[in-house]
Amino acid sequence: MRIGIGQINTVPGDIEGNGKKMEEYMREGRDCDVVVFPELSLPGYIPKDIILRRYFVEEQLERLEKMVKKTGKATVIGGYIEKGERKHANLYDLSSVRYRKDEVFYNAAFLARDGELVGKYFKRHLPSFDVYNEERYFTPGEEKGVFEVKGKKIGVNICEDIWYDEGPVDEQASLGAELIINISASPFYRGKPGIRRRLVSKRARENKTFILYVNLVGGWDEIVFDGGSFACDPDGDIVFLAPSFKEGFFVWDMEKKERIEVKEGGYREVKDAIVLGIRDYVRKNGFRGVVLGLSGGIDSAVVVCLAVEALEKENVLAIFMPGDFTSPESREDAYEIAQRLGIKLIEVPISQIYHKFLSLIEKSFPLDTLSKENLQARIRGNILMAYANKERLLVLATGNKSEISIGYNTLYGDTVGAMAPLGDLYKKEVYEIGRILNEKREIIPERVFKKPPSAELRKDQRDEDDIPPYAMLDPVLYHLIEENMSAEEIVGKGYPGDVVEEILRRYYIAEYKRKQIPFVIKVSSKAFGSGRRVPITHRYRK
Repeated sequence: MRIGIGQINTVPGDIEGNGKKMEEYMREGRDCDVVVFPELSLPGYIPKDIILRRYFVEEQLERLEKMVKKTGKATVIGGYIEKGERKHANLYDLSSVRYRKDEVFYNAAFLARDGELVGKYFKRHLPSFDVYNEERYFTPGEEKGVFEVKGKKIGVNICEDIWYDEGPVDEQASLGAELIINISASPFYRGKPGIRRRLVSKRARENKTFILYVNLVGGWDEIVFDGGSFACDPDGDIVFLAPSFKEGFFVWDMEKKERIEVKEGGYREVKDAIVLGIRDYVRKNGFRGVVLGLSGGIDSAVVVCLAVEALEKENVLAIFMPGDFTSPESREDAYEIAQRLGIKLIEVPISQIYHKFLSLIEKSFPLDTLSKENLQARIRGNILMAYANKERLLVLATGNKSEISIGYNTLYGDTVGAMAPLGDLYKKEVYEIGRILNEKREIIPERVFKKPPSAELRKDQRDEDDIPPYAMLDPVLYHLIEENMSAEEIVGKGYPGDVVEEILRRYYIAEYKRKQIPFVIKVSSKAFGSGRRVPITHRYRK
């Protein structure tokens, strides 16, 4: 059996665009026995409350009907939204009744061939943790999901269904499925591809069956889907592997017994995820390119390199904004990076603006040191936004997760922008990505890696004069955020109690800032974004 995998990059809500792309791959796979697409491939994963707009689901069902009529001998499997009627509903609250809460929707898979719909499956396990909130929109299905294709019994299930022990996969195998196909939209974070492969390998061994895992690819706001579709044989060996972070049509021949060894991608995959996230956000939202402040420090150096890889040098502009405390080395490094990348660099000094602004304010009231530092950052933010408005560009913020975690940033200053590409990377990880970016040729000067981090907002300023050393800050934050440890547990790992207490204090009071910053691209198991729902107003500090 030859199976075509349409590892496509969808746009949520672009029913026609997604449909055309699926039909293109259907034509490419006309000589295959089966052609498979990822979860919600027709409406895009996931349109969120667009699902609740009047007629959206109906328009998608009409487009599906047209697609089904174009199917031929190959059985096409793809994702869509099915609807039904709800038996019990709140018909009185306007926020319910006006947003289709009297209806039922299913996260569904269709099977079609020879111009007809031949099967449906409704997702049984709906994730509602981290970035997922499928229970807001969908109702669980009950179907067995076993179908006959070319004389073989094939099980079809959707994403979360495969993650449950004694779930749909085991049931389908017990019903005689010789091949199980899981269509997914599984977001990336560091280590996630390996977790998926080990899980599917385990399921294949347990059930002595082939399993094909078809994953979505592409950036969707804060989330990146990494593709990397793959298949395991009944021994659990990987026998097919599609590229990661790449859209395309790939064919797996089940008769071939080629075992594939897969290496973990580590921070190279993180770099690729951020690049794809930048590229797709800019492209899918119709912007010309990006602009950012290039200070000569490691954070902005890494962001500008990622932006050029994502968008090409012609679509990236950097602005160097020296102030009273900008060092000659920072100027040299900023210009050197821009020259090596071949991008345009504009210099806009802020000293004259700053002193004029300061003198006008201090006629009414004096400013303390911190207020003066923040004023410089906000002037820079205004310059970036002015240029972005003029050229219809997106501003990229350059802050990292360490800074965002403890509020070591300035609202409406260095936090302005549409996206913070490094916002899910701790400071140490930013250096890791920088080293990877320098592997083929040195873009970021070695001095940038070695000089002490500084915002250069006052004389001889160093980050570690204001905050705990990153060597201690980063692991404490990791235990707190990714591992969800209590302060007591973190201290138990050997960190000084007073330092942990200070980090937690800063972490909790910075929540109001985090609610106002640009979205970050998720590359960890717990990012600041839709997968972390912490109130601003609360009093739990442990």
